[in-house]
Amino acid sequence: MRLIGLALILAVGLTLAPLGADAQQSGKVYRISFLALLPGEDVTLMKALKERLHELGYIEGRNLIFEYRSAEGRQERLTELATELAQARPDVLIAGAGTLAPLALKGVTTTIPIVFASVGDPVGAGVVASLARPGGNITGVTGQSADLAAKRLQLLRDLIPGSQIIAVLANPATPFALLALKETKVAAEILHVRLEILELKTRDQVANRFEAAIKAGAAGMIVFSDPLTTAVRQQIADLAAKFRLPAIYTYREFAEAGGLISYGPSRRDMYRRTAEYADKILKGAKPADLPVEQPTKFELIINLTTAKALGLTIPQTLLLRADQVIE
Repeated sequence: MRLIGLALILAVGLTLAPLGADAQQSGKVYRISFLALLPGEDVTLMKALKERLHELGYIEGRNLIFEYRSAEGRQERLTELATELAQARPDVLIAGAGTLAPLALKGVTTTIPIVFASVGDPVGAGVVASLARPGGNITGVTGQSADLAAKRLQLLRDLIPGSQIIAVLANPATPFALLALKETKVAAEILHVRLEILELKTRDQVANRFEAAIKAGAAGMIVFSDPLTTAVRQQIADLAAKFRLPAIYTYREFAEAGGLISYGPSRRDMYRRTAEYADKILKGAKPADLPVEQPTKFELIINLTTAKALGLTIPQTLLLRADQVIE
């Protein structure tokens, strides 16, 4: 009976063992450090990353030390924080959303492996040499996908058919915006839409840009995602509602803030993939040998409450395609 009981205990133990049990059994305590530009990333997207690390067998207090630093939106602090993290000699450095955090980390170390969680155009920004061969000590996950810009413009046209002028809110100083703008212009020519490009470089310009969109006769707006628009997404959603301007965004956070519709990569999935890249590096892989991963999972989020407030009827076919409808 004792043998049978022991066998059952062993069987249950094997069944419940985490996917990355080897990470626990190695006896090594790993150190991962995370650098964020925007405030609050530790209580939002980083949860998905830590959840995946746990599934892979990395448990804080047992075999993982996890450090977090945020510049709280102040980009001038990034180099200082990056230096501080690098001096602790972690096994892996992880850069949060945007381009500036990975560039800051890249600027302070050429030896510690770096994984970025969400860079719009890593090649254009000079983060990596190429997607297939990133080179150096850095790799990660990008939200870049060739036909996303065209799909967003088409989705907006489906909601406001016949519109001839669409405003684009973007910061052309960012490499991702330049890439997305180029693709959007190509799509606009095909769909016979005129784009009104509105540059947004500081948060105090937001209200003015919406006024300019209305003055130009825009029937809708495309908002490119970057650290600035993400930080002021509530203000952007509120102004879109005030000016009754249907707008499409990149990430679900905008729709959750009251934006009409968002279509883009699942950032939760991107952060989980970042954890998997870190795991590969901890097991011996070199960043230069890990191609930058492009998104494979996309989310369509529709805010039905906002649509009703704007007097828009969302086609049933679009509602059926949505990953989430906010009511």
